[in-house]
Amino acid sequence: METQLDPMTDDLPLMANTSYMLVKHYILDLDVDFKSKVIEGIIVLFFETGSRYRKNSSTGKGSCQSQFGETCKMRASELCHTPVTNVSACSSKTEYNDIAVCGKGEEDTSDKNGNHSNEEQASGISSSKDCCDIENHGNKDFLLVLDCCDLSVLKVEEVDVAAVSGIEKFTRSAELTDVSKELENLRNQIVHELVTLPADRWKEQLYYFTRCSQAPGCGELLFTTGTWSLEIRKSGIQTPTDFPHAIRIWYKTKPEGRSVTWTTDQSGRPCVYTMGSPINNRALFPCQEPPIALSTWQASVRTAAGFVVLMSGENSAEPVQLREGILSWYYYVTMPMPASTFTIAVGCWQEVKQQSFTAAIQTNIEFSLPSSQADFRWHEEICGHVEYPCRFQNPAARLQAVIPYRVFAPWCLVEHCEECLLQLIPQCLSAAYTTLGTHPFSRLDVLIVPSNFSSLGMASPHIIFLSQSVLPGGSHLCGTRLCHEIAHAWFGLAIGARDWTEEWISEGFATFLEDIFWARAQQQLSHDEVRGQRELKALLRWRRLRDEVQNSEEELQVLRPKKESTGELSESGASVVKHGLKAEKIFMQVHYLKGYFLLRSLARTIGEASYLASLRKFVHRFHGQLVLSQ
Repeated sequence: METQLDPMTDDLPLMANTSYMLVKHYILDLDVDFKSKVIEGIIVLFFETGSRYRKNSSTGKGSCQSQFGETCKMRASELCHTPVTNVSACSSKTEYNDIAVCGKGEEDTSDKNGNHSNEEQASGISSSKDCCDIENHGNKDFLLVLDCCDLSVLKVEEVDVAAVSGIEKFTRSAELTDVSKELENLRNQIVHELVTLPADRWKEQLYYFTRCSQAPGCGELLFTTGTWSLEIRKSGIQTPTDFPHAIRIWYKTKPEGRSVTWTTDQSGRPCVYTMGSPINNRALFPCQEPPIALSTWQASVRTAAGFVVLMSGENSAEPVQLREGILSWYYYVTMPMPASTFTIAVGCWQEVKQQSFTAAIQTNIEFSLPSSQADFRWHEEICGHVEYPCRFQNPAARLQAVIPYRVFAPWCLVEHCEECLLQLIPQCLSAAYTTLGTHPFSRLDVLIVPSNFSSLGMASPHIIFLSQSVLPGGSHLCGTRLCHEIAHAWFGLAIGARDWTEEWISEGFATFLEDIFWARAQQQLSHDEVRGQRELKALLRWRRLRDEVQNSEEELQVLRPKKESTGELSESGASVVKHGLKAEKIFMQVHYLKGYFLLRSLARTIGEASYLASLRKFVHRFHGQLVLSQ
């Protein structure tokens, strides 16, 4: 599959074969080392069999294998014809050479692509012999493909979830024989029961996910890493159904990895954060990047005392001291989200404390329901998404105009945040609630990120990054950017694009809604003053759009660059993000602005009040789901 990609193109490959296996939950256990600029640890992935395989399995084993048989056949042939004379030595000439694994704490002897297999010498079986056995006997081992780059993968193993005390409640079998096949089936059955628990048992689910992640291993798995992927197989396992549904991966990032940036904050202190890289999080942890791979996660992050760990998480984590000088931070998410939305920032951040006037504002509007939202008292409709603890079904959450929030910044910018940012957050959150209704997320952290941040802001679940550039611009610049990022909670996060090339669904809506939110947040302005502001911004945006259209490649201006194939996937689930690696695209606003003017035209055609009412209905119907524009 990877060999079919042209490395000279600017398209971003999404390699994960999500049609066969789909990650449902991640558990990360990580150490952040600022001295070596490395994040090292373990990730445990819990899977369900993919939709394409489940759908076709009823027609028989042969037809199921045909979905991925050719790919596996090609891999086996490539592996078997690779000359290997020393399994402990690596070769830079071929991508698929298997070498001896390095465990955590051992020397990493991988080549520049990080190619490894787990240690096989103890059993006396060489990598080349094992691969040739596959070909000679006509077997085709199933390959699990994950998105991965700039990582050193050290070891991969199956997790023995059946060894967890009390896990029997997740099995239908009354008793178990000693047949290994039945034990493998039992492990996968346990994972299936665990990932499909009802939403009201989410605490129990997280508890057993944690317990399972700590279970012993029950066999190492073979793996290879390429430029964009991590491929894992278990000898003799030919179908996704039989492949281990809980695996543990030991790995570490590289200082040059493109998913995080190591830098210093405005006070000169070291920090690291995910800055919205075009390659997303695949250089932070092995994952499934395609949007369809909606998953939940838990993460424990250890770092030196004095550092604060902020992350996408429903809880406001408090540090736990593990030993002198080392703190651990724990976060979790129960709403399934794409792995690309996972965000982390570790630094010497200072919390900007609430002032008395800000607390009073929040108290007064915390559970007020604007009269314009009377229709939100409503019809208890069933949500259309997969089951999770949804705030749209929570009566208290539906009345919460301002969710709990915190502000963090480098020490030298705390005063600026007190003067400008802190008092704007409850106003903007309340304005967003007045417009769209229930906040999709239960809390919000706002962080002023280091000066090397290339954007004005970035929204992720439960956390917003803001550039220091918005602070000197007064309440207008700070408030409008804050409104834009808050709008992404609904459009971009709670409702995501099924195809990343349709980024206008996220950015166009956020640009349109930032004006609506900010107008409602500025209660001291008259109707004419608000209208004048919006018309001026529309003119400036039109000029920016005109300039971009005149001075950029026409192909980069298309809102649906994949046209009629938008949303389509390969048989395995792999795809590409058109122009996803195009350098100049990062600085373009065309998708923001074309989307904005489209929505502005619709609102003016049917009336703004009617259009916003339709958006509220759209949000209620499609939150927690992925959509296409057509």
